[in-house]
Amino acid sequence: MPQKEQIRQMFDGIAPDYDRLNHLMSLGADRCWRRRALREIVTPSSPQQILDIACGTGDFSLAIARRMHPDSRITGLDLSEGMLAVMREKVARAGLQERIRCEQGDSEAMRWPDGSFDVVTIAFGIRNFAHREAALQEILRVLKPGGRLVILELSVPEGKFLRGCYNLYFKHFVPWIGALVSGDRAAYRYLPASVQSFPGRRAWTETMARCGFSQVRHRAFTFGICRMFVGEKLGE
Repeated sequence: MPQKEQIRQMFDGIAPDYDRLNHLMSLGADRCWRRRALREIVTPSSPQQILDIACGTGDFSLAIARRMHPDSRITGLDLSEGMLAVMREKVARAGLQERIRCEQGDSEAMRWPDGSFDVVTIAFGIRNFAHREAALQEILRVLKPGGRLVILELSVPEGKFLRGCYNLYFKHFVPWIGALVSGDRAAYRYLPASVQSFPGRRAWTETMARCGFSQVRHRAFTFGICRMFVGEKLGE
């Protein structure tokens, strides 16, 4: 089975429990990380078009909508229809259907014309992409000149002691609690493996630059457990 189809099926299966497990496994820190990323996104004084790729159940899309200008529009894109179904329910409960739309699709082949979005965001999803450089190049295409890409991703801490604690937690506790809550131990074995396989901060900033982003920068949160990468599309 192709990797994308495996990922889609896995996230369809864990969608109903995804939010609860995310908050539990990060000890609530995922909310703080998203708030920090909002500082790179939010411009309350002007409307914008924002694309939230790998939007999952919509936590980040909803947070952006609540902080942005009322005329801003957010599009959530995800491979998993199961995750999007949860997101649509949350958007409806929040009364934000006019400002947030949800679409099933592939970040490597997006339907929008060049220069459609002011900002593109990816929160805890880029490590799951089958062809990351192809996705980056497609994101660059749909960004407006002067637009910005903001990525949040889990990361392995660089310090030896913290890395040891992190590996113990994610390789043993996470699959156990994931199986207990969702019944899918394999999905929560995949999580630490996917984090381990994601490039380090230097390699990833170099990849973003190689794919055409300028002014690429990085920030580490919570001792490097989460990292934020920001890149710009050169203006015309």
